[in-house]
Amino acid sequence: MHVLTLTTNADAPFMTEQMRALERRGVSFSTLSVAGEIDGASSRSPTAYLRYFPEVIREAGNGYDLIHAHYGLTGPMALAQVRKPVVLSLWGSDVYGPVEPISRACVPLCDEVVVMSERMRETIGRDCAVIPDGVDLEKFRPEPRDRARERVGWDDDALHVLFPYHPDREVKNYPRARRVVNAVNGLLDRPVRLRTVYDVDHDAVPDYMNAADALLLTSHSEGSPNSVKEALACNLPVVAVDVGDVRERLAGVEPSRVGTTDEELIDGLRAVLERGDRSNGRDAAAEVSVDRTAARLLEVYERAV
Repeated sequence: MHVLTLTTNADAPFMTEQMRALERRGVSFSTLSVAGEIDGASSRSPTAYLRYFPEVIREAGNGYDLIHAHYGLTGPMALAQVRKPVVLSLWGSDVYGPVEPISRACVPLCDEVVVMSERMRETIGRDCAVIPDGVDLEKFRPEPRDRARERVGWDDDALHVLFPYHPDREVKNYPRARRVVNAVNGLLDRPVRLRTVYDVDHDAVPDYMNAADALLLTSHSEGSPNSVKEALACNLPVVAVDVGDVRERLAGVEPSRVGTTDEELIDGLRAVLERGDRSNGRDAAAEVSVDRTAARLLEVYERAV
């Protein structure tokens, strides 16, 4: 099977790892990305997307079996060609953010739709395939904390709370993370530091997961946050707001906490840091291994074709 991938971010690690797992099952890919660069504080212009339309239509005629559109903004381009079946993967912010009307308009026209969580499926109101992005359990695995801290340059005198996002990404709600950590910092004997980690090679992320004492997620909305699943695979305790499939992923994982108010997050983070243990999250992460989720996505491809 030969698939044309449409994406707004050709370097998204969860997408490229998924594609590699599918390639091991005999699927081949060509990727066409929207032109232009984006960062935490800016996005592409509408002109970039208008120029993308003819590129997609030209490329779609080159012998593909289906078009896989990643993120709602690529849906209209995938549907502009009428010869190949379309699979649309929604990532979360394209359901809960300003892109939502575009995503919702495309959903009924696609042959298959993939969402990250049951909550997303309920929001869309269609019988979608719920397939969270998988995590590479070979890359993300527990390692000794002291060795990881030496690699990332963190000291052992403090407690380190990982925030693995650009602080300018509004949806990730960095100000709330900072409030929570500042509050906890005054409640413990050791200093508590918020570590914002972004724009690092994805192969280095496991070092930060293993070096940290907890991961803090304060997002306004999520689909199925990859950082939580990666933390689980490294047995890193997670303190998070109740977004996406977080509560489902953290069910039975200790220590971990899910909260809705600042007070619940502060109490949860304090309890996790005081306990000082690694979690049993790797057992839960097996359910969303990249090999398992790729096998489920291949079934979606076969139905579409």
